[in-house]
Amino acid sequence: MNIPLSKPDITELEVDSVTQVLRSERLSLGPKLCEFESAFAEYAGTRYAVATNSGTSALHLSVRAMDIGHQDEVVTSAFSFIASTNCFLYEGAVPVMLDIDPTTLNLDPKHVRSFLKQCCVVDSATGCVINKQTGRTVKAILPVHVFGVPCDMDPILELASQFGLSVLEDACEAIGAEYHGRRVGTFGDAAVFAFYPNKQMTSGEGGMIVTNNERIAALCRSMRNQGRDDDSSWLNHVRLGYNYRLSELHCALGLAQLKRLPELLEARERVAMGYNRALAEIPHLILPSSHINDRKRSWFVYVVQLDYPGAKAIRDRIIERLRERGIQSQAYFPSLHTQAHIAADAEIPLGSLIRTEVASDRSLALPFFPTLRSEEVQYIAETLRQILEDELGAPRPSSATLHATVEAGR
Repeated sequence: MNIPLSKPDITELEVDSVTQVLRSERLSLGPKLCEFESAFAEYAGTRYAVATNSGTSALHLSVRAMDIGHQDEVVTSAFSFIASTNCFLYEGAVPVMLDIDPTTLNLDPKHVRSFLKQCCVVDSATGCVINKQTGRTVKAILPVHVFGVPCDMDPILELASQFGLSVLEDACEAIGAEYHGRRVGTFGDAAVFAFYPNKQMTSGEGGMIVTNNERIAALCRSMRNQGRDDDSSWLNHVRLGYNYRLSELHCALGLAQLKRLPELLEARERVAMGYNRALAEIPHLILPSSHINDRKRSWFVYVVQLDYPGAKAIRDRIIERLRERGIQSQAYFPSLHTQAHIAADAEIPLGSLIRTEVASDRSLALPFFPTLRSEEVQYIAETLRQILEDELGAPRPSSATLHATVEAGR
């Protein structure tokens, strides 16, 4: 077999939608853009949605629209895709990296509270939150809904309100996820989604800013199109902007996928449950949690953790050996504070990020996409079992037992 790490689910609906745009001769800044934004805002449950050419672009525009600038500090997690920190560095802002919850792998509100109460003071003259260790202003919190698991938003919002901080949700991996019955992306001042081909839905490349704040939406619309004025007058530029537009082709693809999103989310959950059953009896594996308190997970990736001393070296060998058997896998995520261009700038005020580093060293992403077949899940599980037995001496049941387990959960 040859099984990729991810694969988009594209049907004739998507092909027909894109073909119609190609025949329309309107390939950018056309009706599909407005239609996609309107449909997405309705799905997300926000007043505004602003489409961009990537989730990274959406994060960058949100940072600028929220007035986060040079030497401002933003509280966030180091267990994330690099874009959630790069978006601050673009503006000369400083990421303040705090540790994660070991179950959800998300930013731990307890550490946010400790940082704000122990390391910060509110300036009586300006009302700004000042980091006593650096003298810089703390502007915002950026929680990342890692792997489609919602962050614990209530305490984060409570702290943000208490200290007058903005909240920017990175929901790039979490479309369809819910916290206390409410969709992620509706809690902060703004939120960002992404539509890269490995996401729950795709527009090929693309991102979306959602917000209830009219000012943020207007600024982002202007800045994505070279800083044009509010009515997008031709060559009338009123502020610094960027070429972060999303084409009509991408919008058509995104619209078609959005129509199929419930089906796509359900299929991903079925694959995840199949993995849970197939891998349940394999020693030294920690499987991803399906249910966490009052939260609904949206399955973005399927990441297991290797529970064994020296996990990083063993995990890396497993990746190579899986590749030899035609199975693509990956380490998800390398700790951001260990990346060379981030290490020099990031603040780590509460000491080392032990939980982040442990999760980074032992996490392994297996192939995951909605059309992954049960026999492929079986092959991946059996191959991983064999490799673990070779590496760690772990016992394994027979192939027949494994096959029966997978088939029972079809």
